[in-house]
Amino acid sequence: MWFLYLDESGDLGFDFVTKKPSRFFTIAVLVIKGQGNNRALINAVKHTIKRKLHKNKLPGVYELKGSKVSLEIKKYFYDKIAKIDFKIYALTLNKKRVNQALLSNKERIYNYIARLVIDQIDLNDADPRVMLILDKSKSGYEIGEFNSYLLRQISGKLDPKVPLDIVHKISHEMPGLQAVDIFAWGIFRKYERKDSEWFDVFKAKIAYDKVYLP
Repeated sequence: MWFLYLDESGDLGFDFVTKKPSRFFTIAVLVIKGQGNNRALINAVKHTIKRKLHKNKLPGVYELKGSKVSLEIKKYFYDKIAKIDFKIYALTLNKKRVNQALLSNKERIYNYIARLVIDQIDLNDADPRVMLILDKSKSGYEIGEFNSYLLRQISGKLDPKVPLDIVHKISHEMPGLQAVDIFAWGIFRKYERKDSEWFDVFKAKIAYDKVYLP
């Protein structure tokens, strides 16, 4: 069983005149193989929440979130998972280079960047099943569009006997999404703020990290 946890950091706002959107937008996928490794990842998330969030009673923080938890907590979490076999794939969009004609179609941009990231993952040996899990932030119609698009694009990379499930879940119910969130934030932060302090801690787990439209 392969688990692909997908999350993003930054925003897809393009009004740089009257508002202050992010300059970059990152989509990251955490790939972990096997039920045992996935269970170890989940347990590390739960342990960190119990020991560092609940125990310290951080106001307004109920899950691991890259933008909300301290570097100390991030490092504590990474120490728990450093020996687990997983990889991170990420693509960061330089939003100022996006074609003007596409600015109003944010879902198309999101789906395309997500597909480009997943294209970097070698799924030839995936077995017996692949589960792609992402945060449930889309409407029902958008979920259908995303699922159809990804299924069309990815099915050719998978052995026909290997099912692909696409699951949209709320992040606080899915510890794996919390894990990829803090890694996506670290990659985004490296480009948006030129701050690689957290990125440098986990960079050994990076399998792919590029800028689209540099």
